[in-house]
Amino acid sequence: MKTKSLILVMVFCCLSLSVIAQEKSKKELRAARELQKRKETENLIGSKNFVFNAEKANPLGYRMIILDYNTYTIKVTEENVVCDLPFFGRGYNVAYGSADGGMKFEGKPENITIEKKKRSYIVKMNVKGKDDVYNLLFTVFFDGGTNVSVTSNNRASISYDGEIKALKAKI
Repeated sequence: MKTKSLILVMVFCCLSLSVIAQEKSKKELRAARELQKRKETENLIGSKNFVFNAEKANPLGYRMIILDYNTYTIKVTEENVVCDLPFFGRGYNVAYGSADGGMKFEGKPENITIEKKKRSYIVKMNVKGKDDVYNLLFTVFFDGGTNVSVTSNNRASISYDGEIKALKAKI
């Protein structure tokens, strides 16, 4: 009787070990998720069609400001860039009586360059707005986290932290 129970326990152990060996560890699952996110980010950058959602503003010489979620964006396509971001800082040459205090502009992106670094992508572009020229510098990390620096002729430079996502299809 003891030998039968011993054999039964050994068979059960062998079967359970084979099932455990087939499961992925937490490290393997995390690595697979990171690889998937990296591929998604690479595809977004390569297509030049994405939306940046700003979460924090970092004005030059001021403290960091937390922004409303999914309210302030930069929509980038190959044909057009639409920016709707708040501005905190110093304006050098702003139209008198202007009620619009944000970084709001639209224009065709020019001189787009994409450079791959060790842990990120650097995307540079120039956009001519109605009254100003804007230089956008996107630092996109492989996990989708992004820092955008906006420099213009009429205002102090400002940077924003957030993430990029795919553009939603218009219905």
